[in-house]
Amino acid sequence: MAVTGNGTSTGTGTASGSGPLAGVRVVELAGIGPGPFAAMLLADLGADVVRVDRPGGGGLAVDPAYDITNRGKRSVLVDLKSADGPARVLDLVERADVLVEGFRPGVAERLGVGPAECHARNPRLVYGRMTGWGQDGPLAHTAGHDIAYIAVTGALGMIGNPGEPPAVPANLVGDYAGGSLYLVIGVLAALQHARAAGTGQVVDAAIVDGTAHLTAMIHGMMAAGGWQDRRGANLLDGGCPFYGTYETSDGGYMAVGALEQQFYDTFTELLGIGDRAPARKDVARWGELREAVAARFRTRTREAWTAVFEGTDACVAPVLSLREAPGHPHLAARGTFTDFGGIVQPAPAPRFSATPAVVTTGPALPGAHTESVAADWDVPALLPKEA
Repeated sequence: MAVTGNGTSTGTGTASGSGPLAGVRVVELAGIGPGPFAAMLLADLGADVVRVDRPGGGGLAVDPAYDITNRGKRSVLVDLKSADGPARVLDLVERADVLVEGFRPGVAERLGVGPAECHARNPRLVYGRMTGWGQDGPLAHTAGHDIAYIAVTGALGMIGNPGEPPAVPANLVGDYAGGSLYLVIGVLAALQHARAAGTGQVVDAAIVDGTAHLTAMIHGMMAAGGWQDRRGANLLDGGCPFYGTYETSDGGYMAVGALEQQFYDTFTELLGIGDRAPARKDVARWGELREAVAARFRTRTREAWTAVFEGTDACVAPVLSLREAPGHPHLAARGTFTDFGGIVQPAPAPRFSATPAVVTTGPALPGAHTESVAADWDVPALLPKEA
Protein backbone atom coordinates (compact mmCIF):
# COMPACT_ATOMS: atom_id res chain seq x y z
CA MET A 1 0.00 0.00 0.00
CA ALA A 2 1.47 3.33 -1.05
CA VAL A 3 0.80 6.36 1.11
CA THR A 4 1.09 9.94 -0.06
CA GLY A 5 2.51 12.79 1.96
CA ASN A 6 -1.01 13.84 3.04
CA GLY A 7 -1.76 10.38 4.40
CA THR A 8 -4.00 9.13 1.60
CA SER A 9 -3.66 5.43 0.84
CA THR A 10 -3.59 4.71 -2.88
CA GLY A 11 -3.87 0.94 -2.67
CA THR A 12 -2.20 0.08 -5.97
CA GLY A 13 1.19 1.78 -5.87
CA THR A 14 2.52 4.67 -7.90
CA ALA A 15 4.99 5.38 -10.66
CA SER A 16 7.49 6.82 -8.19
CA GLY A 17 11.08 5.91 -8.83
CA SER A 18 13.75 4.90 -6.36
CA GLY A 19 15.13 8.39 -5.74
CA PRO A 20 14.89 10.43 -2.54
CA LEU A 21 11.45 11.78 -3.49
CA ALA A 22 9.87 8.34 -3.89
CA GLY A 23 6.33 8.54 -2.54
CA VAL A 24 5.91 12.25 -3.26
CA ARG A 25 3.06 13.02 -5.64
CA VAL A 26 3.19 15.98 -8.01
CA VAL A 27 0.51 17.41 -10.28
CA GLU A 28 1.95 19.43 -13.16
CA LEU A 29 -0.36 21.66 -15.18
CA ALA A 30 1.13 21.46 -18.67
CA GLY A 31 3.17 24.35 -19.97
CA ILE A 32 6.50 24.97 -21.67
CA GLY A 33 9.96 25.96 -20.49
CA PRO A 34 10.92 26.17 -16.82
CA GLY A 35 7.78 24.55 -15.37
CA PRO A 36 8.20 21.23 -17.21
CA PHE A 37 11.94 21.21 -16.50
CA ALA A 38 11.29 21.68 -12.78
CA ALA A 39 8.75 18.86 -12.81
CA MET A 40 11.24 16.68 -14.73
CA LEU A 41 13.79 17.24 -11.99
CA LEU A 42 11.25 16.19 -9.37
CA ALA A 43 10.49 13.08 -11.44
CA ASP A 44 14.21 12.37 -11.82
CA LEU A 45 14.44 12.39 -8.03
CA GLY A 46 11.73 9.78 -7.73
CA ALA A 47 8.47 11.74 -7.41
CA ASP A 48 5.32 10.44 -9.10
CA VAL A 49 4.66 13.34 -11.47
CA VAL A 50 1.32 13.44 -13.30
CA ARG A 51 1.27 15.99 -16.09
CA VAL A 52 -2.18 17.34 -16.91
CA ASP A 53 -2.17 17.95 -20.65
CA ARG A 54 -5.00 19.68 -22.44
CA PRO A 55 -6.52 17.93 -25.46
CA GLY A 56 -4.74 19.14 -28.57
CA GLY A 57 -2.54 21.34 -26.42
CA GLY A 58 0.83 22.44 -27.65
CA GLY A 59 4.20 22.07 -26.04
CA LEU A 60 7.58 22.35 -27.67
CA ALA A 61 7.60 22.48 -31.46
CA VAL A 62 8.99 18.94 -31.54
CA ASP A 63 7.56 15.46 -31.50
CA PRO A 64 6.44 14.81 -27.87
CA ALA A 65 8.37 11.55 -28.01
CA TYR A 66 11.58 13.61 -27.96
CA ASP A 67 10.60 16.11 -25.25
CA ILE A 68 13.05 14.97 -22.58
CA THR A 69 11.61 17.44 -20.07
CA ASN A 70 8.62 15.07 -19.84
CA ARG A 71 10.66 11.96 -19.02
CA GLY A 72 9.74 9.97 -15.95
CA LYS A 73 6.24 11.48 -15.82
CA ARG A 74 2.74 10.21 -16.55
CA SER A 75 0.19 12.16 -18.55
CA VAL A 76 -3.57 12.52 -18.44
CA LEU A 77 -5.78 14.67 -20.64
CA VAL A 78 -8.05 17.20 -18.95
CA ASP A 79 -9.73 20.18 -20.58
CA LEU A 80 -9.68 22.78 -17.82
CA LYS A 81 -12.15 24.88 -19.78
CA SER A 82 -14.76 22.12 -19.79
CA ALA A 83 -17.50 21.93 -17.18
CA ASP A 84 -15.90 19.12 -15.20
CA GLY A 85 -12.24 19.86 -16.00
CA PRO A 86 -11.39 21.78 -12.80
CA ALA A 87 -13.06 19.09 -10.69
CA ARG A 88 -10.84 16.40 -12.22
CA VAL A 89 -7.71 18.41 -11.42
CA LEU A 90 -8.93 19.04 -7.87
CA ASP A 91 -9.49 15.30 -7.47
CA LEU A 92 -5.79 14.83 -8.26
CA VAL A 93 -4.81 17.74 -6.02
CA GLU A 94 -6.60 16.15 -3.07
CA ARG A 95 -4.21 13.21 -3.35
CA ALA A 96 -1.06 15.20 -4.18
CA ASP A 97 1.76 16.75 -2.20
CA VAL A 98 2.79 19.36 -4.80
CA LEU A 99 1.24 21.22 -7.73
CA VAL A 100 3.32 23.02 -10.35
CA GLU A 101 1.83 25.57 -12.75
CA GLY A 102 3.30 28.14 -15.10
CA PHE A 103 0.34 30.25 -16.16
CA ARG A 104 0.27 34.03 -16.13
CA PRO A 105 -0.92 35.42 -12.79
CA GLY A 106 -4.66 34.98 -12.34
CA VAL A 107 -5.15 32.33 -15.03
CA ALA A 108 -5.23 29.37 -12.64
CA GLU A 109 -7.74 31.25 -10.49
CA ARG A 110 -9.99 31.91 -13.50
CA LEU A 111 -9.81 28.24 -14.42
CA GLY A 112 -10.89 27.23 -10.92
CA VAL A 113 -7.63 25.58 -9.86
CA GLY A 114 -5.94 28.46 -8.03
CA PRO A 115 -4.41 28.21 -4.57
CA ALA A 116 -7.69 28.89 -2.75
CA GLU A 117 -9.56 26.09 -4.49
CA CYS A 118 -6.65 23.68 -4.17
CA HIS A 119 -5.98 24.37 -0.50
CA ALA A 120 -9.69 23.99 0.26
CA ARG A 121 -9.34 20.41 -0.97
CA ASN A 122 -5.84 19.78 0.40
CA PRO A 123 -4.52 22.19 3.06
CA ARG A 124 -1.10 20.49 3.03
CA LEU A 125 -0.50 21.12 -0.68
CA VAL A 126 2.63 22.93 -1.82
CA TYR A 127 1.42 25.13 -4.69
CA GLY A 128 4.39 25.99 -6.93
CA ARG A 129 3.98 28.92 -9.33
CA MET A 130 6.51 29.49 -12.12
CA THR A 131 6.49 32.82 -13.96
CA GLY A 132 8.96 35.22 -15.48
CA TRP A 133 7.95 38.44 -13.73
CA GLY A 134 6.37 36.99 -10.59
CA GLN A 135 2.85 37.10 -9.21
CA ASP A 136 2.86 40.88 -8.65
CA GLY A 137 4.59 44.03 -9.85
CA PRO A 138 4.03 46.35 -12.85
CA LEU A 139 5.03 43.71 -15.43
CA ALA A 140 3.41 40.68 -13.78
CA HIS A 141 0.66 40.34 -16.39
CA THR A 142 2.79 41.02 -19.48
CA ALA A 143 4.32 38.43 -21.77
CA GLY A 144 8.03 37.72 -21.76
CA HIS A 145 10.74 35.19 -22.38
CA ASP A 146 14.06 34.24 -20.79
CA ILE A 147 16.03 36.91 -22.63
CA ALA A 148 13.90 39.76 -21.25
CA TYR A 149 14.06 38.46 -17.69
CA ILE A 150 17.84 38.15 -17.64
CA ALA A 151 18.13 41.52 -19.40
CA VAL A 152 16.49 43.56 -16.63
CA THR A 153 18.36 41.76 -13.83
CA GLY A 154 21.76 42.79 -15.18
CA ALA A 155 22.78 39.19 -15.92
CA LEU A 156 22.59 39.47 -19.71
CA GLY A 157 24.58 42.70 -19.70
CA MET A 158 27.49 40.88 -18.06
CA ILE A 159 27.92 38.32 -20.84
CA GLY A 160 29.89 38.91 -24.03
CA ASN A 161 32.76 40.93 -25.41
CA PRO A 162 33.14 44.68 -24.83
CA GLY A 163 31.97 46.78 -27.74
CA GLU A 164 29.70 43.97 -28.98
CA PRO A 165 26.08 43.11 -28.19
CA PRO A 166 25.60 40.92 -25.10
CA ALA A 167 25.90 37.20 -25.87
CA VAL A 168 22.68 35.19 -25.45
CA PRO A 169 23.30 32.12 -23.22
CA ALA A 170 20.43 30.10 -24.73
CA ASN A 171 17.71 29.88 -22.04
CA LEU A 172 19.96 28.34 -19.41
CA VAL A 173 20.51 31.34 -17.13
CA GLY A 174 16.91 32.54 -16.88
CA ASP A 175 14.44 29.74 -17.53
CA TYR A 176 16.38 26.92 -15.98
CA ALA A 177 18.88 28.35 -13.48
CA GLY A 178 16.91 31.38 -12.30
CA GLY A 179 13.53 29.70 -12.81
CA SER A 180 13.31 25.91 -12.63
CA LEU A 181 16.01 25.36 -10.02
CA TYR A 182 14.63 28.05 -7.72
CA LEU A 183 11.13 26.61 -8.06
CA VAL A 184 12.43 23.17 -7.08
CA ILE A 185 14.34 24.62 -4.12
CA GLY A 186 11.20 26.45 -3.01
CA VAL A 187 8.97 23.41 -3.46
CA LEU A 188 11.29 21.16 -1.46
CA ALA A 189 11.60 23.73 1.34
CA ALA A 190 7.83 24.19 1.47
CA LEU A 191 7.32 20.43 1.39
CA GLN A 192 9.55 20.11 4.45
CA HIS A 193 7.50 22.81 6.18
CA ALA A 194 4.23 21.11 5.25
CA ARG A 195 5.41 17.85 6.76
CA ALA A 196 6.59 19.55 9.93
CA ALA A 197 3.73 22.04 10.42
CA GLY A 198 0.90 20.33 8.58
CA THR A 199 0.13 23.29 6.33
CA GLY A 200 0.96 23.96 2.72
CA GLN A 201 1.72 27.28 1.06
CA VAL A 202 2.26 29.03 -2.26
CA VAL A 203 5.75 29.22 -3.75
CA ASP A 204 6.12 32.26 -6.03
CA ALA A 205 9.14 31.45 -8.20
CA ALA A 206 9.89 34.35 -10.55
CA ILE A 207 12.71 34.08 -13.07
CA VAL A 208 13.69 37.70 -12.40
CA ASP A 209 14.06 36.94 -8.69
CA GLY A 210 16.08 33.78 -9.20
CA THR A 211 18.34 35.30 -11.84
CA ALA A 212 19.00 38.35 -9.67
CA HIS A 213 19.83 36.02 -6.79
CA LEU A 214 22.42 34.28 -8.97
CA THR A 215 24.36 37.55 -9.22
CA ALA A 216 24.81 37.88 -5.44
CA MET A 217 28.57 37.35 -5.45
CA ILE A 218 29.06 39.82 -8.30
CA HIS A 219 27.10 42.50 -6.45
CA GLY A 220 29.34 41.97 -3.44
CA MET A 221 32.47 42.26 -5.57
CA MET A 222 31.12 45.41 -7.22
CA ALA A 223 30.37 47.00 -3.85
CA ALA A 224 33.90 46.19 -2.73
CA GLY A 225 35.39 47.75 -5.86
CA GLY A 226 36.48 44.43 -7.30
CA TRP A 227 34.10 44.34 -10.26
CA GLN A 228 33.53 46.90 -13.01
CA ASP A 229 29.96 47.25 -14.20
CA ARG A 230 30.79 46.59 -17.84
CA ARG A 231 31.46 43.55 -20.03
CA GLY A 232 34.86 42.04 -20.60
CA ALA A 233 36.66 44.02 -17.91
CA ASN A 234 36.68 41.60 -15.01
CA LEU A 235 38.24 38.44 -13.69
CA LEU A 236 35.36 36.10 -14.59
CA ASP A 237 33.76 37.67 -17.67
CA GLY A 238 36.49 37.23 -20.28
CA GLY A 239 38.36 40.38 -19.39
CA CYS A 240 41.15 38.38 -17.81
CA PRO A 241 43.55 36.72 -20.32
CA PHE A 242 43.88 33.60 -18.19
CA TYR A 243 40.12 33.10 -17.83
CA GLY A 244 38.56 32.84 -21.27
CA THR A 245 38.48 30.97 -24.57
CA TYR A 246 41.02 30.74 -27.37
CA GLU A 247 40.79 29.49 -30.95
CA THR A 248 42.97 26.61 -32.10
CA SER A 249 44.51 25.97 -35.54
CA ASP A 250 41.56 23.86 -36.68
CA GLY A 251 38.86 26.33 -35.67
CA GLY A 252 38.16 24.69 -32.31
CA TYR A 253 38.39 26.40 -28.93
CA MET A 254 40.06 25.81 -25.59
CA ALA A 255 38.70 27.14 -22.30
CA VAL A 256 41.25 28.51 -19.82
CA GLY A 257 40.53 29.07 -16.13
CA ALA A 258 44.01 29.33 -14.58
CA LEU A 259 43.11 31.86 -11.90
CA GLU A 260 45.34 30.83 -9.00
CA GLN A 261 49.11 31.37 -9.24
CA GLN A 262 50.05 27.69 -9.10
CA PHE A 263 47.56 26.80 -11.83
CA TYR A 264 48.69 29.77 -13.92
CA ASP A 265 52.31 28.66 -13.65
CA THR A 266 51.42 25.18 -14.89
CA PHE A 267 49.32 26.67 -17.68
CA THR A 268 52.00 28.98 -19.05
CA GLU A 269 54.66 26.29 -18.80
CA LEU A 270 52.61 23.72 -20.74
CA LEU A 271 51.52 26.36 -23.23
CA GLY A 272 55.16 27.11 -23.87
CA ILE A 273 55.30 30.76 -22.81
CA GLY A 274 56.44 30.35 -19.21
CA ASP A 275 59.74 32.07 -19.82
CA ARG A 276 58.30 35.15 -21.48
CA ALA A 277 54.76 35.60 -20.15
CA PRO A 278 54.16 39.02 -18.53
CA ALA A 279 53.42 38.98 -14.81
CA ARG A 280 49.82 37.82 -14.32
CA LYS A 281 49.02 40.66 -11.91
CA ASP A 282 50.27 43.37 -14.28
CA VAL A 283 46.87 44.43 -15.60
CA ALA A 284 48.49 47.02 -17.87
CA ARG A 285 50.09 44.17 -19.83
CA TRP A 286 47.00 41.92 -19.99
CA GLY A 287 46.56 42.80 -23.66
CA GLU A 288 50.11 41.66 -24.39
CA LEU A 289 49.56 38.46 -22.42
CA ARG A 290 46.32 37.74 -24.26
CA GLU A 291 48.03 38.08 -27.63
CA ALA A 292 50.82 35.72 -26.55
CA VAL A 293 48.34 33.11 -25.33
CA ALA A 294 46.19 33.42 -28.46
CA ALA A 295 49.19 33.08 -30.76
CA ARG A 296 50.32 29.88 -29.07
CA PHE A 297 46.87 28.27 -29.16
CA ARG A 298 46.63 28.96 -32.89
CA THR A 299 49.70 26.77 -33.53
CA ARG A 300 47.99 23.44 -32.74
CA THR A 301 44.63 21.73 -33.08
CA ARG A 302 42.10 21.42 -30.31
CA GLU A 303 42.87 17.71 -30.04
CA ALA A 304 46.60 18.37 -29.70
CA TRP A 305 46.14 20.97 -26.98
CA THR A 306 43.69 18.72 -25.17
CA ALA A 307 46.41 16.06 -25.01
CA VAL A 308 48.91 18.61 -23.67
CA PHE A 309 46.70 19.73 -20.78
CA GLU A 310 44.84 16.47 -20.05
CA GLY A 311 45.18 15.40 -16.42
CA THR A 312 47.10 18.49 -15.31
CA ASP A 313 46.25 21.28 -12.90
CA ALA A 314 46.43 23.93 -15.61
CA CYS A 315 42.62 24.29 -15.54
CA VAL A 316 42.29 24.05 -19.34
CA ALA A 317 39.62 22.08 -21.20
CA PRO A 318 38.39 21.73 -24.78
CA VAL A 319 35.17 23.51 -25.69
CA LEU A 320 32.91 20.68 -26.86
CA SER A 321 29.64 20.76 -28.75
CA LEU A 322 26.46 19.22 -27.38
CA ARG A 323 26.97 16.15 -29.56
CA GLU A 324 30.60 15.81 -28.51
CA ALA A 325 30.07 16.20 -24.77
CA PRO A 326 28.77 12.68 -24.00
CA GLY A 327 31.96 11.22 -25.46
CA HIS A 328 34.32 13.12 -23.17
CA PRO A 329 36.27 10.47 -21.22
CA HIS A 330 35.50 11.88 -17.78
CA LEU A 331 31.79 12.35 -18.48
CA ALA A 332 31.59 8.91 -20.05
CA ALA A 333 33.29 7.31 -17.04
CA ARG A 334 30.85 8.99 -14.64
CA GLY A 335 27.79 8.30 -16.77
CA THR A 336 26.94 12.00 -16.89
CA PHE A 337 24.91 11.27 -20.00
CA THR A 338 22.72 8.26 -20.64
CA ASP A 339 21.04 6.71 -23.67
CA PHE A 340 17.43 5.97 -22.80
CA GLY A 341 15.00 4.87 -25.46
CA GLY A 342 17.47 5.77 -28.17
CA ILE A 343 17.80 9.39 -27.00
CA VAL A 344 21.14 10.54 -25.60
CA GLN A 345 20.37 12.84 -22.68
CA PRO A 346 21.79 14.11 -19.39
CA ALA A 347 21.43 11.63 -16.54
CA PRO A 348 19.68 12.73 -13.34
CA ALA A 349 21.68 15.01 -11.05
CA PRO A 350 22.81 15.32 -8.33
CA ARG A 351 23.75 11.85 -7.08
CA PHE A 352 22.68 10.11 -3.89
CA SER A 353 24.48 7.31 -2.06
CA ALA A 354 21.40 5.66 -0.54
CA THR A 355 18.59 6.58 -2.94
CA PRO A 356 20.06 6.76 -6.45
CA ALA A 357 18.02 8.56 -9.07
CA VAL A 358 17.67 7.00 -12.51
CA VAL A 359 15.71 7.65 -15.68
CA THR A 360 12.71 5.34 -15.44
CA THR A 361 10.66 6.11 -18.54
CA GLY A 362 10.91 8.19 -21.68
CA PRO A 363 8.89 11.33 -22.44
CA ALA A 364 5.25 11.02 -21.42
CA LEU A 365 2.98 11.21 -24.45
CA PRO A 366 -0.15 13.32 -23.86
CA GLY A 367 -2.91 11.25 -22.26
CA ALA A 368 -0.99 7.98 -22.40
CA HIS A 369 -1.36 7.14 -18.71
CA THR A 370 -4.97 7.98 -17.93
CA GLU A 371 -5.87 4.44 -16.87
CA SER A 372 -2.85 3.87 -14.63
CA VAL A 373 -3.20 7.26 -12.94
CA ALA A 374 -6.94 6.77 -12.45
CA ALA A 375 -6.19 3.48 -10.69
CA ASP A 376 -3.09 4.47 -8.73
CA TRP A 377 -4.46 7.80 -7.55
CA ASP A 378 -8.02 6.47 -7.12
CA VAL A 379 -9.57 9.04 -9.46
CA PRO A 380 -11.94 6.98 -11.66
CA ALA A 381 -13.53 10.18 -12.99
CA LEU A 382 -10.45 10.59 -15.19
CA LEU A 383 -11.58 7.67 -17.33
CA PRO A 384 -13.64 8.43 -20.45
CA LYS A 385 -17.36 8.09 -19.91
CA GLU A 386 -18.82 5.02 -21.56
CA ALA A 387 -21.13 5.77 -24.45
